[in-house]
Amino acid sequence: MKKQQKTAFFCQNCGYESPKWVGKCPGCGEWNRFAEEPTKATDSRVPPEYQLNEKPRSIDTVEADEKARLKTGLAEMDRVLGGGIVAGSAILVGGDPGIGKSTLLLQVLHRLASGGRKVLYVTGEESASQIRLRADRIGASSKDLYVLVEVALENILKYIKEVGPAVVVIDSIQTVYCSLLTSAPGSVGQVREASERLIILSKKTGIPVFLVGHVTKDGSIAGPKVLEHMVDTVLYFEGDSGHSYRIIRGIKNRFGPTNEIGVFEMRDRGLVEVSNPSEYFLTERPEGMAGSVVVASIEGTRPILVEVQALVVGTSFGMPRRTAIGVDVNRVSLLVAVLDKIGGLHLGNHDIFLNVAGGVKLSEPAADLGVVAAIASSFLDRPIDPKTVVFGEVGLTGEVRGINQMEVRIREAARMGFKRCVLPRTQLRGLDKAGDIELVRVGHLKELLGEIF
Repeated sequence: MKKQQKTAFFCQNCGYESPKWVGKCPGCGEWNRFAEEPTKATDSRVPPEYQLNEKPRSIDTVEADEKARLKTGLAEMDRVLGGGIVAGSAILVGGDPGIGKSTLLLQVLHRLASGGRKVLYVTGEESASQIRLRADRIGASSKDLYVLVEVALENILKYIKEVGPAVVVIDSIQTVYCSLLTSAPGSVGQVREASERLIILSKKTGIPVFLVGHVTKDGSIAGPKVLEHMVDTVLYFEGDSGHSYRIIRGIKNRFGPTNEIGVFEMRDRGLVEVSNPSEYFLTERPEGMAGSVVVASIEGTRPILVEVQALVVGTSFGMPRRTAIGVDVNRVSLLVAVLDKIGGLHLGNHDIFLNVAGGVKLSEPAADLGVVAAIASSFLDRPIDPKTVVFGEVGLTGEVRGINQMEVRIREAARMGFKRCVLPRTQLRGLDKAGDIELVRVGHLKELLGEIF
């Protein structure tokens, strides 16, 4: 009599496993996300493909050459990866549909193939002719760029060993199917099994593997959350259809700094690097208008100047609106309360709309001073000097707190031609000037309003 295969319930959002169906996932808190899937057969013997066959050795005998990184040919991509691709690394790339993941990776493979290296692009979503059409559009027609249309994991592993490429791209991991499991492609079990086998092959052979992942409606990579822990690097593609720029951000990187970004511009022949993001984001900035201020932000190790815009209008409704794009709306509500209580600006009967121009997202507290300055400028209808840049954190009692990497922000502002920099008083004591830029220190919110107006 044939033994019945065991099943379990898996959360389709985070991969949490449960012996029975539950409404709310204990792992991620999502509702109605559990689906029944067959579990992998347990065996006391470890299959050979899961064995790395390494022996313990002293760490001082391990060879590690930092210069052995593989350059992609795109400086922005190398920056996010920490200087290039490390041999045997697994890199997960996520982003919204149509944002340019496949285009960027095809460009990377073309640059590598142009240098005489064999590369392999594995796809389960498009035909070979569709890949060729995209390659012709972006100029990727190297003879060392191999294309494989396949979804069966066993065949993919076989051809990787046969071709012996320098880099492999799997587009996408949700389409790969393992015959050991009976669940559908894209399920938690299939994604976990396929990723595990590919990562182990990468570690054993030293071939770097790019895994393209779909994203859920909340922007996280679909499949089990453990997938992000298994890989060495996690890259997210950011951007929207309303803007031509694309930002690739490093969320996790075992071989370099995290939260590093690379900026690209989408054109008809593919993605083009933006070497000066500050100039790119300030190109269409209006001067002499109330409610506009420039903030110096740090993304990874790179300083970027962005414009923060605010619009404050009166309302006749009992509940004024607080709308923010590019910054946390809860943080904006906090700063509005500080402005009302400490700054003396009565904003309780005004709608406040805040936007970071260009679609950039600011998450660090250094943007607080810019948010406060933009709201006050719009409320008072007084423009801020267009050659002024501000940055600093604002506390609940109105104090302006210090932030990190002051010198880097000041140098970037001076390089872009700004003449005045408003910053926290606690930073850079004894330094009144940095090049041609004047440093104005403020320790309280009232001092800020007195200096910029």
